[in-house]
Amino acid sequence: MKAAYIKEEHEILRESLRKFLEKEAYPYFNEWEQDGLIPRSFWKKMGDLGYLCPWLDEEYGGFGADFGYSVVINEELEKVGTGLIGIGLHNDIVVPYLEQYGTPEQKKRWLPKCASGEIITAIAMTEPGAGSDLAGIKTSAVRDGKDYIVNGEKTFITNGIQADLVLVVCKTDPKADPPYKGVSLLVVEKDTPGFTKGKKLNKIGLHSQDTAELIFEDARVPADNLIGKEGEGFYYLMKNLQQERLIVAIGGIAASERMLEITTQYVKERKAFGKSIASFQNTQFKLAELETEVEIGRTFLDRVVDSHIKGEDVVKEVSMAKWWVTDLTKKVAAECMHLHGGYGYMEEYEIARRYRDAPVSAIYAGSNEIMKQIIAKKMGLQ
Repeated sequence: MKAAYIKEEHEILRESLRKFLEKEAYPYFNEWEQDGLIPRSFWKKMGDLGYLCPWLDEEYGGFGADFGYSVVINEELEKVGTGLIGIGLHNDIVVPYLEQYGTPEQKKRWLPKCASGEIITAIAMTEPGAGSDLAGIKTSAVRDGKDYIVNGEKTFITNGIQADLVLVVCKTDPKADPPYKGVSLLVVEKDTPGFTKGKKLNKIGLHSQDTAELIFEDARVPADNLIGKEGEGFYYLMKNLQQERLIVAIGGIAASERMLEITTQYVKERKAFGKSIASFQNTQFKLAELETEVEIGRTFLDRVVDSHIKGEDVVKEVSMAKWWVTDLTKKVAAECMHLHGGYGYMEEYEIARRYRDAPVSAIYAGSNEIMKQIIAKKMGLQ
């Protein structure tokens, strides 16, 4: 069933993006997986064709697109591989903070280059001792004249190696009570003295997505790089995390649909005991069950996306979609790999990569346990 928010112009975008990816991404994705990053040249090509931050106003390099365009772009990138999530993070998670809360000068300085692919962004929330508990971060930013002095460490940072701008979640008032009132957002540029990028982390999956540790040792950051107001960072995060979690759910459902597609094709071609695996009742029932669950997930997700486009508060529904869809993605990955038999465990088969890439979606953007806590709170249970 076609989503109500998908119009003819969205499908035109999908078709052009798909052709672009067939030429510029699919043939090279395995190479990118081995290299451990997506080349900047690909980012630049995406920017040249308007696939980066299309929702931005024309003065900043976009064309005022609605969120439906973001859905299409994220779906098509996911079909290539989950390792491309860094582009969705840039487009729909980090840059919106700059656009919504940045000053006119900050916007003019950074947004056009974010749209062109000249600037790659990251957001630094997680620390070695603080993940889903954002109020518990330790990274500090102390005002010193016209600068902030930043100290601390961040880890598991998507786009961390290649990022030109990092939106750092920090404590500008470590004595604030409650602690979340001391949280602020500060843009740190790659050449900032005292800011270093640690090692590229060796992950189980998402091999082409560069993930890094970031270290701040008396890093001197201009006070003009503060995003919004001091002490308001936690409120900005809570508002924008709705879209971040929605992006994760969109990727999860697209990955599930892709795994079902390649597995259905495989079982039709693979023979056992003189006939195709697809002819066995167990195979049919397994795939019928998965197809049903994915369709249910897609239907609910499309409804949530539609409400999000309309500007409705759907924090509860987004939390539901994020945990349920990503748990489903893990289930689909396991079942589809099993249906591939021994070949499913071979790296040359796409399902092996999908199986490795799926689990982390239940962890990042707030673990699924946190999603259930949010739902419980919205139900009046806390």
